[in-house]
Amino acid sequence: MLLQQLFASRTQRMKASEIRELLKLLNRPGLLSFAGGIPDPALFPAAEFSAAFQDCLTPERQSEALQYSLSEGYLPLREWIRGQMAQMGVVCDVDNILITSGSQQALDYLGKLFLSPNDTALVGWPTYLGALAAFNAYEPRYDQLNPGGNRSALSYRQAAEAAGSQVKFAYLSPDFANPTGQTLSQQARDALLDLSEDLGCAIIEDGAYQALRYDGDPIPSILGLEIARRGDLEQCRTIYCGSFSKTLSPGLRLGWVVAAKPVIAQMVLMKQAADLHTATLNQMAVHQVAERCFESHVARLRQAYGSRRDAMLAALQSHMPQGITWTRPEGGMFVWLNLPAHIDAAALLVRALDEENIAFVPGQAFFADGNGTNTLRLSFSVLEPEAIHSGVARLGRLLQQT
Repeated sequence: MLLQQLFASRTQRMKASEIRELLKLLNRPGLLSFAGGIPDPALFPAAEFSAAFQDCLTPERQSEALQYSLSEGYLPLREWIRGQMAQMGVVCDVDNILITSGSQQALDYLGKLFLSPNDTALVGWPTYLGALAAFNAYEPRYDQLNPGGNRSALSYRQAAEAAGSQVKFAYLSPDFANPTGQTLSQQARDALLDLSEDLGCAIIEDGAYQALRYDGDPIPSILGLEIARRGDLEQCRTIYCGSFSKTLSPGLRLGWVVAAKPVIAQMVLMKQAADLHTATLNQMAVHQVAERCFESHVARLRQAYGSRRDAMLAALQSHMPQGITWTRPEGGMFVWLNLPAHIDAAALLVRALDEENIAFVPGQAFFADGNGTNTLRLSFSVLEPEAIHSGVARLGRLLQQT
């Protein structure tokens, strides 16, 4: 193509998502897919949304629903979110909240806000693939984040300075993380706050799965812990990203950001330049459904997904050969497997599709440094327990032969 020579240098770091490519296989006959970390469509509150959209399009409301709106977001929805955040110990004003087109848009904006080429982003090894995709466009340098580990702020600073860089933020999903399903302890969250203060960097807290806890005691959000320390959100370095995708609907593309007002004000300018505002009709419908049934609906999700998590852990215990370990998440949608060092999960996937008609996500794509070839992610969210047992048994049989 003639115009390729004109593309910006940042496009060289843009890669197709392995997960999005695997989702194309979902219609393959007989396939048992552990690949897509997506909600079960059978559990969507479809009837509630149908009623909400009809109500939003009545003569009394349709002019607002179909019109341009505030870049900051639909005020009643932001007020509802303020109430939810208060329950998490995050006391904020509506002016601390920005509605985004999914939390993925929030990650893109935050990358744009903080990262100049060669700036350092601290991320987990592994971390959410979508975050790497969002940040890559801004050409950062990555360093491994290990909250609560032995590495000092001085070590991070020296490594960045040696590369002519500066640490701008630490990104993580502290509750039931994608891809590992692991949860960060409160001690590690406190240590991360200490690290952020020592480095003078931001923290991006991805709360996409926070509502989906199946057992264990809830741990305060990082932003909530920092507010407790500082007494005022305006003094906090933590930026919280929330989402309705894993609770109400991913297709409506609604997320939010809670942060100090100067951060929100700058992101509003980005929103105005990118898409003016998130779809008003969608915001109004989500607000109505959230007000009517959010807690009862999430309780239903916890029961359904919790039983599937249990089925997967039991199946792994029954069918995995020796030498393979896995995480035991207290919530979310994922279990992470560590395979023997000689097994390449990408090559294993090719055999899994051809020989057993099962799919998973090879783990290498979740590592900023390209490691993790002997890891993989399994999602239990869309399969019933019987199918989970069957699929894990097939995977175990394949691994016995590898």
